[in-house]
Amino acid sequence: DGRGDACLPRLGRPADARRVTDAAPDWVTLYTEAADRAEAEGDQDQACFYLTQAYVHALEEARPEARPLNARLVAAGREAPL
Repeated sequence: DGRGDACLPRLGRPADARRVTDAAPDWVTLYTEAADRAEAEGDQDQACFYLTQAYVHALEEARPEARPLNARLVAAGREAPL
């Protein structure tokens, strides 16, 4: 439905898209920040969607943020503990 789209940065021009590809975005941080904003707005479903995305990227990149992201998802009843 596009409600959470405002939480993530938009790429307005082709030059912006090239900039993002040249400097790989930190998806874990971007998705975590989007989750925090959605949670602050009271949208738990949207927050959990973004947390899941952050969690998957953290796992794929073997990042230390995976455990706290997992804990947040467990607390929301959306994931099993690591």
